[in-house]
Amino acid sequence: TARTNLRYTDILSPTDGVVISRAVNRGQTVAASLSAPVIFTIAQDLRKMEVHTNVAESDIGRLKPEMRVTFTVDAYPGDPFRGRIRDIRNAPQVVQNVVTYDAVIDVDNPELKLKPGMTATVSVVTERRNDVLAVPNAALRFRPEGAPVPGAAPGQSARLGQPGAAGGEGNRRRERNRDGDEEGGGAPRVIKRTVYVLIKDEPVAREVITGLTDGRLTEITGGELKEGELVIVGISGQGRQGQGGQQNRGPRIL
Repeated sequence: TARTNLRYTDILSPTDGVVISRAVNRGQTVAASLSAPVIFTIAQDLRKMEVHTNVAESDIGRLKPEMRVTFTVDAYPGDPFRGRIRDIRNAPQVVQNVVTYDAVIDVDNPELKLKPGMTATVSVVTERRNDVLAVPNAALRFRPEGAPVPGAAPGQSARLGQPGAAGGEGNRRRERNRDGDEEGGGAPRVIKRTVYVLIKDEPVAREVITGLTDGRLTEITGGELKEGELVIVGISGQGRQGQGGQQNRGPRIL
């Protein structure tokens, strides 16, 4: 009947929430054919948000549900937000032969700072260590003058004021790749390294075993280094001998 057909014209929202966008205007004809038209976009609860992040296939094996996540948005660059991974989608996304997977992150948004459609820069905490001995990564690269360089040719030694190695940037780059202490962090392979501590104004070698690194600090899991010892990260200043035999102040150890 006409009354029954008239009831078919009522369009009801499937859920309560906040209208994010409206796709139709009053008086406009809405026709449902093979697919239902979008009339309104509704956010059920803006205090509970989701972040969808693309994770490279080389990193997806390190992620698990319930891992903690921190991220920032351009609207609040100095205000980090925190969440947890809820789900890792199995469907791959291929863009220009690059395969990524979608990780869904649950985020609380009590102050309603986050808006739908914002872009985020996400960092996932894959491993954590509390109350451990750690040193700056620069201390692992430092070599005093005359010290042998790991992986260098026989007879090659470090030069004064160039922590890392006398072999050029390529040698330092290989060292970073081997030990996992470049930016980006992660879980490096546990190997023996050498750091130098300051004792009576002289560098003294200490053998250490490294663990996790975040790109800035590296965990020390064993070896000869003791808590509280001063590790050397670099040398600044000019040579000891000035022009005309004048004695200058020696290089300063940092």
